[in-house]
Amino acid sequence: QVPLVESGGGLVQAGGSLRLSCAASGRTFGSFAMGWFRQAPGKEREFVAATGWRSGGRTYYSDSVKGRFTISRDNGRNTVYLQMNSLKPEDTAVYYCAVADPLKFIAGPRDPETYDYWGQGAQVTVSS
Repeated sequence: QVPLVESGGGLVQAGGSLRLSCAASGRTFGSFAMGWFRQAPGKEREFVAATGWRSGGRTYYSDSVKGRFTISRDNGRNTVYLQMNSLKPEDTAVYYCAVADPLKFIAGPRDPETYDYWGQGAQVTVSS
């Protein structure tokens, strides 16, 4: 088990910014790949962003957030972040962070089936 706790969600106007944090427990945080997904009401969970196990390593983004969102991690703090800029109403969703084994991650960083542990979710609401 890798307990994950998201924070930083909230209500923001279109064009605004929010930063989500995901804190993980355990001394092996630095060996895991991390991802962010989101789920809007009535829709399936969708990939948002992901990063490998190294701070400053390769990152992946969905086309819908590329150029607006940035994923980063601080292994010293056991935390992964999602900086969200230029938010749009269609970004409204519950955002989840998740942990993946690095070997599985290489095969499918955008696939939710790649990830083994999930946080409880953080609500992000963007008003128009």
